[in-house]
Amino acid sequence: MRHQIIVHVNEGSDGTLEWVRSQGLDYTFSERNIGVCMACNMMRTKVATDFIFYVNDDMYLLPGWDTVLAAEVASLPDNRFFLSSTMIQPHNHLDGGITANYGDSLESFDESRLLRDYMSHEHRDWRGATCPPNLMHRDIWDLIGGYSIEYTPGMGSDPDLTAKLWMAGVRHFKGLSASRAYHFETRSTGRVRRNNGRIQFMLKWGVNNSAVRRHLVHQGEPWGTCSAREGLSASDHRLTRLKAIWALLTGCQLGPIDPIQ
Repeated sequence: MRHQIIVHVNEGSDGTLEWVRSQGLDYTFSERNIGVCMACNMMRTKVATDFIFYVNDDMYLLPGWDTVLAAEVASLPDNRFFLSSTMIQPHNHLDGGITANYGDSLESFDESRLLRDYMSHEHRDWRGATCPPNLMHRDIWDLIGGYSIEYTPGMGSDPDLTAKLWMAGVRHFKGLSASRAYHFETRSTGRVRRNNGRIQFMLKWGVNNSAVRRHLVHQGEPWGTCSAREGLSASDHRLTRLKAIWALLTGCQLGPIDPIQ
């Protein structure tokens, strides 16, 4: 299966830009780190395929990741879906993911053991696709406007994307167990000044991003199950308003807004 590979190069001062050009890959470029939201939207201008699969630079896609996604897409009646691969991470527990340590840097990465064992971890399809690696149809991407650049450099942009998809009528949020990727964990986000995505999300949507993940898309719950609680409640909105008021009264900083040079 052939794919169009598009890379966004932030700064590129380490030779990345020259390497991407030498490989003949499609790319976008910024002279400074503009974060994932702006970068993803820039890369959208290069897309020539029907589907957009977004993966971070600290993720390693494992064999079969694409054929599993392609089979799921072929089984669906329309393009109103949002799919995620299942991440394997060395340290942090995450909803819908697998915790197994194969290294957290290039120096400690045990690639041969990972390739031998990655499907041996028992798991099942799960509800609530939110984070990358993720897949959507480009028409749905355009409908919701991609990633929201007010979250630059990107904290809070994943649940915001989920909320926008929900508002647009998407209800098929599914994580596929057999499509797997290894995640080294925050190897790039640790180098930027973070925005306060949690507060930004509350002010924008009037509810916590955790409520959206837990009660709308039910992130991490086994696929095919029904939760005891479906949907947001009045108490979710009341609690969020109180938290937002407290954040504003205490002078909470949302994060830097730097113009693109």
